[in-house]
Amino acid sequence: MENKKTIYFLCTGNSCRSQMAEAWGKQYLGGKWNVYSAGIEAHGVNPNAIKAMNEVNIDITNQTSNMIDTNILNNADLVVTLCSHADSVCPSTPSHVNRVHWGFDDPAGKEWSEFQRVRDEIGERIKRFSETGE
Repeated sequence: MENKKTIYFLCTGNSCRSQMAEAWGKQYLGGKWNVYSAGIEAHGVNPNAIKAMNEVNIDITNQTSNMIDTNILNNADLVVTLCSHADSVCPSTPSHVNRVHWGFDDPAGKEWSEFQRVRDEIGERIKRFSETGE
């Protein structure tokens, strides 16, 4: 059995975007990737992120809000920052770790439709990655 690769989704508070990305990642990539998420800070999982993912039949109630784990960061095959703050503040990654930025708007504190839009955009981006590797 071959080892799975590791993908690490990062944003500022590990509350909305990275939580949704972790869930979509497990949905689309779980067979080939270990999927984790974290933040520069840990703000707790946003209840609207839970509600938004429930709308697409993905339960994230057991996901936790975590700060960046340097062990996961340094051993990841791919680190994906989801906001410009995480991209600029993220600890440096070793040269063997591929790091990319997929920017998404922060839905926290916004209208419900923003959570749905960002959820769908993140899901489509991860689905595309699962199909094309890009």
